[in-house]
Amino acid sequence: MEVLIISIVVLGLLFDYTNGFHDAANVVSTVIATGVLAPLSAIVMAGVLNFIGATQISGVAETIATGLVEAREASQMAILAALIGAIFWNFLTWYYGIPSSSSYALIGGLIGAAWVHEGAHTVIWGGVIYKVIIPMFVSPIVGFLLAYSLMKGLYAYLRKRHQNHGETVFRHLQIGSACFVALSHGLNDAQKSMGIITLGLFAGGYLSTPHIPLWVIMACAIVMGLGTASGGFRIIRTMGFSITKIEPVQGFAAEISASAVILGASFLGMPVSSTQMIAGSITGVGTAKSLKAVSWEVPQKFLFAWILTLPGAGIVGALVYIGATWLGFS
Repeated sequence: MEVLIISIVVLGLLFDYTNGFHDAANVVSTVIATGVLAPLSAIVMAGVLNFIGATQISGVAETIATGLVEAREASQMAILAALIGAIFWNFLTWYYGIPSSSSYALIGGLIGAAWVHEGAHTVIWGGVIYKVIIPMFVSPIVGFLLAYSLMKGLYAYLRKRHQNHGETVFRHLQIGSACFVALSHGLNDAQKSMGIITLGLFAGGYLSTPHIPLWVIMACAIVMGLGTASGGFRIIRTMGFSITKIEPVQGFAAEISASAVILGASFLGMPVSSTQMIAGSITGVGTAKSLKAVSWEVPQKFLFAWILTLPGAGIVGALVYIGATWLGFS
């Protein structure tokens, strides 16, 4: 049905938009918290670079389109239900200022809807475990350790320099590292919307193979940039100011560490959470200063939200599909 495929494209782009404004905090929270850039300047910068990053194809789109559920057994209604579940979760967590993961909301919604559509066998469990579950737990730990080690090295470097040296140099360097985060965010996160739209086109018979059309790439890149440019100030306050006090040198270390992990995961086809990366890296630089410098109750809340996101969005996606079936839409 044409109505279904139009709905998938529209909701796929809406998810892309909510991903942008929901995850804008990941891109700009540290550079705003340190005062290196004004909020409006930071968000505009992030929007432009998110667009540029989104136009570069990585393995993440392929993972979403073909690596998590059997593409030939997926239905358009199941994909639509997955998108509704993910969008609902994004709005809910944005409203309460919870920096949950848009990535895992989409993946959870897709798994939940596909499961009730054709059963557990339609889920590619190897892909879910190795591309999603393991990176979900390992990637923030890697980000934490990288940020902690880099921050310790920078502290050793700065002890031999004039007191104002770090402030001056790292205010400039942090602008570059913030740009790096924005590029890597676009490279990883926009690919998820491209993958889900492509899966919908393939399931509807509009593509002979699940390859990503150019118009899907450009549409997702533009919408991701616009979403990021609209900002997510509720989550920016949580991410940038609640975990630990951030100075330019710490912001630089956190951003470099997070973007390195995101880029590595992107080229391995792992749809990781940029939210997790930034939060883990900010916690790492705070811990490098001292354990007392980190408000540990905040990362604990984040951890609870991350663990809840995958099954929570999955349940919503499943319920939407069941409701659509009951109403005769599938």
